[in-house]
Amino acid sequence: MSMTEQVRLDRDGGLAVLTIDAPPLNLYTASLQSSLASAIGTLEDAPARALLIRAEGKIVSGGVDVSLFDAQGSPAEAKVLFDEMLAVPDRIAALPFPTVFAAHGLCLTWAFEVAVACDIILAASRAKFGLVEKVVGLTPTMGGTQRLAARAGVGRAKEFVMTGDTYDAATLERWNVVNRVLPDEGFDAAARAFAQRLAEGPTRAHAATKRVLDHYSAGGVPEANAHITTIAASLFETEDLRNAVKSFLADGPGKATFSGH
Repeated sequence: MSMTEQVRLDRDGGLAVLTIDAPPLNLYTASLQSSLASAIGTLEDAPARALLIRAEGKIVSGGVDVSLFDAQGSPAEAKVLFDEMLAVPDRIAALPFPTVFAAHGLCLTWAFEVAVACDIILAASRAKFGLVEKVVGLTPTMGGTQRLAARAGVGRAKEFVMTGDTYDAATLERWNVVNRVLPDEGFDAAARAFAQRLAEGPTRAHAATKRVLDHYSAGGVPEANAHITTIAASLFETEDLRNAVKSFLADGPGKATFSGH
């Protein structure tokens, strides 16, 4: 277990659970950024088989501590800060295993930008989401606009950012941003169970799926087709594929267990 004052990284078998706990509003600050970067570094050095990102408190986050912006004395200084902020979701997106974001309540700005960098977003029915940077005359800087556009389309991303409104979980599920809306009651346990199921799967195959979809994002179906056969063929080096094929032939489908190797 790795722990800082505001971020906890716990392991439950193959599942890593990263918890944001910076009461009362889980605001993004320089110290939170440092803690997140440290936790991500731990996951890069010692990969899990799946990651669940969650938060403590009544809300996921109320956004960024605006004093962080007030401290920037020039565009050059601001760019250094924004480059560091953007690295957080970019590094999460690059992790070679499934990542799940669990939103139990209000999820604004940086937290939403981390959410859309994850592979799967689970939301409690009471959750609400927003990119509200317009209130300080800013546009989102941590990739949320473009990652939202990748999920929901450019028109929806423009609406979401330009209005600065908050949107409920059901709306974002309809937009294909949230993957699943779950009941408020028992949400945390349900999110953990979902992530645990991914952690028990063929980790190397999940990583391959992420690589294929990265190619699709970069160049559509032709780009993905140019790489899929090589990526899939490389899985024949894994114990999980070899053992699962033997299990299927001997015992039928759904009986294999996976080690992540």
